Amino acid sequence: MSRPSDQLPTLLVVEDEKNTRDGLRRYFEDKFDIYLAQDVNTAMNVLETQPVDVLLTDLRLMGGTEGLDLLVRAQSISHPPVCVLMTAYGSEKVAVQAMKRGAYDYITKPLDLEKLDVVLARALHSRKVETENRQLREELDRKFGLEKLIGNSPAMIEIHERIRQVAPTRATVLIEGESGTGKELAAQSLHMLSPRKGARFVVVHCAALSQQLLESELFGHEKGAFTGANERRIGRFEEASHGTLFLDEISEIDAATQVKLLRALGEQTVQRVGSNQNLKVDVRVIAATNKNLETLVREGRFRDDLFYRLDVVPIRMPPLRERREDIPLMTDAFIREFARQNNKPVTGLSSDAQEALQRYDWPGNVRELRAAIEHAVALCRGERIGARELPARIFGQSQPPAGPTGSGSLAQSNLNLEIMERNFIQQALQLTDGNITEAAKLLGISRRTLHRKIKASRIKPA
Repeated sequence: MSRPSDQLPTLLVVEDEKNTRDGLRRYFEDKFDIYLAQDVNTAMNVLETQPVDVLLTDLRLMGGTEGLDLLVRAQSISHPPVCVLMTAYGSEKVAVQAMKRGAYDYITKPLDLEKLDVVLARALHSRKVETENRQLREELDRKFGLEKLIGNSPAMIEIHERIRQVAPTRATVLIEGESGTGKELAAQSLHMLSPRKGARFVVVHCAALSQQLLESELFGHEKGAFTGANERRIGRFEEASHGTLFLDEISEIDAATQVKLLRALGEQTVQRVGSNQNLKVDVRVIAATNKNLETLVREGRFRDDLFYRLDVVPIRMPPLRERREDIPLMTDAFIREFARQNNKPVTGLSSDAQEALQRYDWPGNVRELRAAIEHAVALCRGERIGARELPARIFGQSQPPAGPTGSGSLAQSNLNLEIMERNFIQQALQLTDGNITEAAKLLGISRRTLHRKIKASRIKPA
């Protein structure tokens, strides 16, 4: 419920003594749009049908303590008012009890109207700030719930719309796509745009764990359930209760765990390993895979009933090569990010670097693009990134062949590429003080691949 911005703020006065009600109405009628009530039921009828900014209620209505009960009930409506309590029994005990139940402040009787005027003004200001903060949070959620899923290509616009539609629901979502396409970012967006955003977003990388460890990770275990189980541990389902559980690489779970996962999804209960007690959980599950689950079902490697449980709402993340028009937008965002992190004046790309990025096939998708820009920003000496500051594989693939293409020219080209690659590796190692892991990250390749290239090129990391 809303009202025009130029309308007076609303004040609901709940007081069973008529003279007091009327006196408060006369005193505040120039500052508030006032509603009057003499009991809890009448007050709740007003609260449920009108937008109320401030609730001013007596503690003792009809001789009881219904004022505190009204505070509790008032907090349950969608946009609760700021509550101020009137009491003839002003004490610290009453104040603490009222504050615990949601009161903003309290004032003792007989009423000092000037003091009450100040209290209500502060309460109204608190209400205004709270409303502005709530509106800002809602606006930020709408804007930034999808901020990391960068792109305005038709494919990404469709994904943004699908996420906005399904996020507020309880539906299980299956996100499919190649490695590096942003499946986890899509899952995070679904969580941030859902009513569960205040609870935890818990991630389980299924491929990284053995069968026994995965079962324990998902469902927990009791002390002594297996060798090494020295204490009770809650599982990720319990940890994610009232929130979202993201199961990455769901295709990698074994047959026995698939059965238990199917039961958990269907019954919303789990059993810790070593226990026969069913534990109720309230979890929204989002799964992701870089494989075709339908193919795995046909091959008998994935349960069809579990597939249907997971595939309630499918979302396919397109590979970067299918949405090249998003590359400039993502590149700009990554340049800003890494320039800020590294305190460098890099602002953009040269034309040859832009062409190199557009020609490359991006087998690693957005993850590879992000690593490539981090690499380029680290090596860039000016404001614009040149093609030669991109990882060698990107710059090398983007170069059209020059001159004759005979075997001699091809051999020379291969030699040039090897020299270029060696130089990039040496630069990356210098920038990271010989740290193989960080150098591999800069180059956009795996640590194992970098080790192999260092050995083949006889480069000394130190």
